[in-house]
Amino acid sequence: MFRKHLFINGKWIEAQNYSILKSPYTSEPIAEIPMATKEELDEAIGAAYAARKKMAKMPIHQRSAILEKLVAFLEERSEEAAKIIALEAAKPITTAREEVKRTIQTYKFAAGEATRIGGETISMDAAPGGENRLAYTVKEPLGVIGAITPFNFPMNLVAHKVGPAIAAGNTIVLKPASQTPISSFFIAELLQEAGLPDGAINVVTGSGSVIGDGIVMDDRVNMITFTGSPAVGIGIRSRAGLKRTTLELGSNAAVIIDEGIDKAKVVPRCVQGAFSNQGQVCISLQRVYVHENEYDDFVGKLIDETKKLKVGNPLDEDTNVSALISEKDVERTISWIQEAKDGGAIVATGGYSEGNALYPTVILNTDPNMQVSCQEVFAPIVIVNKVKSVKEAIEHVNNSRYGLQAGIYTNDIAQALDAADDLEVGGVIINDIPTFRVDHMPYGGVKESGTGKEGIKYAIEEMTEMKLVVINRN
Repeated sequence: MFRKHLFINGKWIEAQNYSILKSPYTSEPIAEIPMATKEELDEAIGAAYAARKKMAKMPIHQRSAILEKLVAFLEERSEEAAKIIALEAAKPITTAREEVKRTIQTYKFAAGEATRIGGETISMDAAPGGENRLAYTVKEPLGVIGAITPFNFPMNLVAHKVGPAIAAGNTIVLKPASQTPISSFFIAELLQEAGLPDGAINVVTGSGSVIGDGIVMDDRVNMITFTGSPAVGIGIRSRAGLKRTTLELGSNAAVIIDEGIDKAKVVPRCVQGAFSNQGQVCISLQRVYVHENEYDDFVGKLIDETKKLKVGNPLDEDTNVSALISEKDVERTISWIQEAKDGGAIVATGGYSEGNALYPTVILNTDPNMQVSCQEVFAPIVIVNKVKSVKEAIEHVNNSRYGLQAGIYTNDIAQALDAADDLEVGGVIINDIPTFRVDHMPYGGVKESGTGKEGIKYAIEEMTEMKLVVINRN
């Protein structure tokens, strides 16, 4: 077991208090993690605030070069990074390697987008009185970005906040999830090695009530970017005042399976979408609505493919599914499965746990009010229901408090375009699962799935302020 320290103003700071971080899979101690106090958080925010002007004035090519160096360091140490993720998050090592690859891509996109931040010219003489005036806009960094990140993608979702913040010339106070802080300390180490100025990134671990609330309420912080639960996100927005907020919250993502589709292609994708990272993905496939003419065959193939998945140690190369992030989450999901069974739903496979690992679970004939349907399960559970038409399926998909992404498989272009129009979500994925994401695309939801957009270019827009300059030539 080793001890980590707070990263504040370019220095590793011994904290007053520490807690023991345990493996979600074995429950064995991994590391001692600092639990920052209000005073230590104040020091971190102060460092970010003091460094904001230096970062804002840093030439764009330098910001881009720092991010490119970070990419190079991550490529050199990619296996080390993957093992950190597997250890602290219980993410299967093969999936952890994919996360590292995506993290590298995310920072590459940030390095590129840093060089494309620009404004526009405005034709002032389009209005009477605007003659002989030249006007243009510039994008300026907001200042201090408060980033609060989740456990499920401890490197890549940090990258989606840190990358665009640096690209835009901001400074950062980062609070990683309590279960997965080692990834963030690792990135801070690499950024320092890459030449990021002291104070430009600060990593502060601790309780949400102390650190999270402290970041949200501090007047020196200009923006909050948060990924997590709707309850916490809504609370952040209510307390953030005039701070800009980007909130990526809950989801119970769905896919529609029309008749006539190629199940040999579709079923493996659905298995991947439902069970990758134990279903602990914001756009994990949770609900499947299948045309009645395809239902029985689809369900049979889905169950067969699901039973092939291996549950085990995240460091085992053959493991497909490992432990949920906590024992509490196992208890919650088991109770939700029992509620579904009591209500008449059928557990076709899975439905039981071993240690903190929940076996991949397929549930049939659920009611929309069951928690496995209407809540975000964040576990390896997928529900499958029969529908008479795509139109009926769209109604079921929209019957949700969430609206992040949805997918539809169909050979009918008219059905696909109708779905794109009618689905109440931030992203419609045609002929693929809703779990599809690449890291430069715009990403964000409607309803209780949040506000604002991620995806590097779009996150930079959220993290900059437009300034208008008008020159009178009269």
